[in-house]
Amino acid sequence: MAFKALFLAHAPDADYEKHNNVIDTGKYKLFTVVVKNQNEAIKVSKSIYKKEKIDAIMLCPGFTHNDVSEIFQALEGKVSVNVARGDGPSNKISQPVIQREYFNK
Repeated sequence: MAFKALFLAHAPDADYEKHNNVIDTGKYKLFTVVVKNQNEAIKVSKSIYKKEKIDAIMLCPGFTHNDVSEIFQALEGKVSVNVARGDGPSNKISQPVIQREYFNK
């Protein structure tokens, strides 16, 4: 039985039904999905948990502490929920690109 994980990321132009993928090594099954907002993140998380009984969810740095809590509660504490956060220098590198692509259009 494989360890199953979901990685969720945000993008303003995402279509979660189109922007998703699965990598399956046999021992590790990784679902990746890009969502527009928190409501979609919860919907996708619940759906994949129901179908696949995932063990963990990893979130991109754009998710807030409240978002993490909402996802954890929506899955009734049955799934580990983690956030990928960079260090200070890494955040300084990525922030201008995120600002340009997500907010200045």
